[in-house]
Amino acid sequence: MRKLVLLVCMGILAAASTQAGIIPSWESPSKKVGFFPISNEISLYANVDDRGKDRGRTLQIVSLNSFKLLTEFTIEFTGDFNYDYTPGLSNDHYMELGIVKHFSRFFSVNVQRVMSSFEAAPVNQYGVRFSF
Repeated sequence: MRKLVLLVCMGILAAASTQAGIIPSWESPSKKVGFFPISNEISLYANVDDRGKDRGRTLQIVSLNSFKLLTEFTIEFTGDFNYDYTPGLSNDHYMELGIVKHFSRFFSVNVQRVMSSFEAAPVNQYGVRFSF
């Protein structure tokens, strides 16, 4: 638990000391093509169970970016990569790549491709999203 608290505190201090928005937004003069970063994050976690046993490490990547190609879309990527040093325990990963078309502030359509080490084959997801 102390390692996790230390890791979180170090992350907060690092985030406070850096300038946000490293990836710049841009838009063409015609206003028909553009790229607008929303959130791009890399997180490192130490995993500990309730009894205090070390359960390995996690690298998590989250990237949300909006782009315009005649109309606006959002590209979402989430990757979660786990590594456990304990013999006999397996390492796993989970990746999700999606494109979202917003029709209003509250409603959008979403298409995603999910790849993970715990599914035999990638899964396609099609759906609607309600934001509140």
